Amino acid sequence: MGREEGASVRRYETIIATLVGISALFVSGYTAYVQRQQVRAVVWPILEFSTGNDPDLRFIVANKGVGPAIVRHVLVMVDGQPVKTWHDALVKILGPGKYTFSQSTIGGHVLAAGESLNALVWKDKQGTLPSSESGALRSTLDEGRQRVAMEICYCSTLGECWILRSGFDGNSTRETRTCPDSSEKTFQE
Repeated sequence: MGREEGASVRRYETIIATLVGISALFVSGYTAYVQRQQVRAVVWPILEFSTGNDPDLRFIVANKGVGPAIVRHVLVMVDGQPVKTWHDALVKILGPGKYTFSQSTIGGHVLAAGESLNALVWKDKQGTLPSSESGALRSTLDEGRQRVAMEICYCSTLGECWILRSGFDGNSTRETRTCPDSSEKTFQE
């Protein structure tokens, strides 16, 4: 084998080695992408908002996903207008008054996979109001709960975020890069 043939063989070996290296790089990149997608699927939270009336009237936020949901921002609206507290929401639905309810903080909460949070549970003022008046308030709230909508921005442990919008027309969720900053419209409870 002459000098020129040896140089030519080394060139081909170099080209083949370069192609093998580039192929390995692409396979490695694709493997990393697939692994990221698998991890993403394992920690994917899916929030839902619903209301119930059996036995108590309640507003519920539930994580139906497989990973924790980190709640970053919450808006609660009655008739499309933001409210800051559950009391404000009840006043919009029932009119002025003092109302008895229990609540759980939504903003800043981390909901584990499968966890449900009773954001608001209405308590009848038994003994304080005549039962006919208490029943009328419950009936008004039962009808009025359909006027309540929520917007919740939440993130996974990987930092991927979504905005849940719910109301009388159901729930819809879309991806977002970041959650909104707190503002005067932000729900406080």
